[in-house]
Amino acid sequence: MAVYVLLSKLTAWGRNKVMEKPDRILEVNKEIEEFGAKMIAQYATLGAYDFVNIVEAPGNEAIARLSLALGSRGTIEITTLPAMISTDFISKLKSDFHK
Repeated sequence: MAVYVLLSKLTAWGRNKVMEKPDRILEVNKEIEEFGAKMIAQYATLGAYDFVNIVEAPGNEAIARLSLALGSRGTIEITTLPAMISTDFISKLKSDFHK
């Protein structure tokens, strides 16, 4: 499975929903699993993004569907980044450029 970083910003409506029902934040993890993905880590953050989530998904198509479905509700805006473990990245660099 591929790893993705989801950077999420709550909309005004999303902030109201979280204030009404804080446990909603964790309920999203179950919904993510319905898309065939798995929540690895979830952080509430200060600054430009309200949440940083590390998610495993079968591939780009699955994570795109997940991001669009969650974002279409109007409660969050998501920036999705594919991620690679640093040691895997280093190995790829060595195999591609140091032959």
